[in-house]
Amino acid sequence: MSNNIRGALFMICSMICFAANDAIIKSLGGVLPVYQTLAVRGGLVLLLLAVLVARSGWRVQELGRRDRMILGLRGLSEVGAAFFIVTALFNMELANMTAILQILPLTIPLAAFLFLGEPLGWRRLSAIAVGFLGMLLIVKPGSDGFNVYSLFCLAAVICVTIRDLTARSLGAKLSSQEMSLFAAFGVFVAAGFATVFEPWVPITGPAWAALLGSSVAIFFGYIVSVMAIRTGDVSFTAQFRYVGLIAALILGYVFFSEWPDALALTGAGVIVGTGAFALYRQRALRG
Repeated sequence: MSNNIRGALFMICSMICFAANDAIIKSLGGVLPVYQTLAVRGGLVLLLLAVLVARSGWRVQELGRRDRMILGLRGLSEVGAAFFIVTALFNMELANMTAILQILPLTIPLAAFLFLGEPLGWRRLSAIAVGFLGMLLIVKPGSDGFNVYSLFCLAAVICVTIRDLTARSLGAKLSSQEMSLFAAFGVFVAAGFATVFEPWVPITGPAWAALLGSSVAIFFGYIVSVMAIRTGDVSFTAQFRYVGLIAALILGYVFFSEWPDALALTGAGVIVGTGAFALYRQRALRG
């Protein structure tokens, strides 16, 4: 099995894990505040990752100054992504949020071209431009149905793009669980500090169960997403993020009776179609 195929399988698993996490977190909307949710979940994920790192060892002290700065940037981008995604989940439909995030398979190859020097021809650049137009169909800026939390999703796209590129830049210098632990620690500390500025709500038994389930899902999502980015080419593995949209549509419909409107579905289709074309062009060039 080639590295790209293994990376694609890792990406599919991570998207399913993240979709399950998003659905669970959305169920806590109106039950727990945003920062408390992030802090408690972050603490649980941190404990799970700490067990893995304790077995494999912590090598961050071996990193040079530049790599430590990259790792710090990754931590900040993870904090931003967690905040923007959870806030959006509490205030908009799961499928719509996930559909906007599907622009990632287009932004990541573009960023890899700009900052990592990965090749990107004019046809794929054109596909990325069309994909952004599809994103506008989902966001619908200026319309009555425009939700400011759609902008939170776009901010999350920027954060996740940075996160994935930094994972690639660090190469084999840190293990997947080490990078995930550092990211989880950043989210836990930032959210824990932010809870000072909002009321703390008692956590019921069902809420604890949901937080634990979310923590397990995002724990595995963290690990396999880093493995996906580090195993295959960024521009190849990113295409398989579309599995997350399918999972979100199913989960949103089954558990929240949500379904995007026709315009949003059209936009999602445009994004998926342009991403598929970008994948085809990459395979054709490599062939």
